[in-house]
Amino acid sequence: MVPLLTAVGHDVVGLVRPGGDARALMEAGAGVVTGDALDRESLHRAVREAAPDAVVNMLTAIPATIDPKRLSRDFALTNRLRTEGTGNLIDAASGARIISQGLAYGYQPGEGPADEDAPLWRTGTPKEFVPVLDALVELERLTTRAGGLVLRLGHLYGPDSIYAADGSFTRQVRAGKVPLVGGGNAVFSFTHADDVAAAVAAALDKQDVTGVLNLVDDEPAALHEWLPRLAEILGAPAPRKAPAALARLAVGGWGVAFMNWLRGADNARARLRLDWRPRYASVLQGFAAELGGELGGEMAASA
Repeated sequence: MVPLLTAVGHDVVGLVRPGGDARALMEAGAGVVTGDALDRESLHRAVREAAPDAVVNMLTAIPATIDPKRLSRDFALTNRLRTEGTGNLIDAASGARIISQGLAYGYQPGEGPADEDAPLWRTGTPKEFVPVLDALVELERLTTRAGGLVLRLGHLYGPDSIYAADGSFTRQVRAGKVPLVGGGNAVFSFTHADDVAAAVAAALDKQDVTGVLNLVDDEPAALHEWLPRLAEILGAPAPRKAPAALARLAVGGWGVAFMNWLRGADNARARLRLDWRPRYASVLQGFAAELGGELGGEMAASA
């Protein structure tokens, strides 16, 4: 995001926690201020120093590896950042344009891609996902109340993600450790990291765009479609099948729901309001282009 924003003329300042490593931000062309989003006074000092016209809120602390049986534990700090941290940030940056990162896979399961008016997952919600969704709802409330924009991201892929060549999910697929649980009927909408940067740049130029937007690719794909293709691209074993009842012992209710109940999202509103287009229409094209070498080129052409 930093190189793109600086290339189009923005002066970018990154927030780094005390004791954090600022090298990546500085090498990308950003200035740096130091502060902790969960320490109100520290954050206010940092924001006063930066004096931003706009704030891009991407606060998370998601672990590199997540235990689906303990999702609420693994997301506890991120949940605080999305609620308390977002509140502190908006308060500190009063009057600035606010753009926050949300999630596009919290919709109530149903047929077809969900648009932004579709209900969130409040019926039959796996208990491990409840605090995560509650935090996202609060983040959206705080951001929209401040006249800001929430970009509901899909499953993030690209460099340094879990789906990168050296990412944790990709390593598990190569090792044959990601089964198709209960049919793998969940529908995934993905978002490439480059598309997030492009959308933020577009949103900074469109001050009148507020509310929430699904920032996802054009073609949601069921897990039982994209996971075998990913394994093929990687030269990995085909995913084995696992009954949901048996898998529940290993991955819990959220793990089973994640592989079977997720609903894809519709990006029409973001395309229209931000004049934005995803880099790849589908994740199958994206995986093939970024992970597949010569095979990737053939698959991208036929996708």
